[in-house]
Amino acid sequence: MTTEIEKAAERVAKLRAQAEKLSGPLADAQAQLEEAQGAELARRTERSAEYNRGLADTWWERADTAARSGDNAHARFVELLTAEPWFAAYVEYRAARYKRGHVVTEAQRAQTALGEPVTAPEQRWYDVRILEEVVSAVEKQAAAQGAEFARELDEAREAYVSGTG
Repeated sequence: MTTEIEKAAERVAKLRAQAEKLSGPLADAQAQLEEAQGAELARRTERSAEYNRGLADTWWERADTAARSGDNAHARFVELLTAEPWFAAYVEYRAARYKRGHVVTEAQRAQTALGEPVTAPEQRWYDVRILEEVVSAVEKQAAAQGAEFARELDEAREAYVSGTG
């Protein structure tokens, strides 16, 4: 029994010596890691401040450029839209409503000029439901593209701050 205790004690002593031998380099490595992490945090903080300053100083120009980046697309949209037969038919339908409005306005003017009571009705406006549907579809797709752009901006900021871009 004593031999087993002595053997176990020797083994514990050996392992303790090995642990003490390795604990110094381990502590050094942990200190180096903490130092490197602190330096990286400081570097990222500094680069983040630089990025933020640059964006704060140039946001107006960047926002204006982003807004104007859709001008050509809008022109193409109008051009393509006017070439669509369904759009031409819808414009014709809406134009009929405007034409009616002009006739009613002229009738009101004529009755007033003749000194007669105005019997021509007020203009009736009709909701344009089809456009709400189109606008809704456009807004959904535009929001998705805007979210993608926001993701790209976040990635660009992270790349700048991390020094990889």
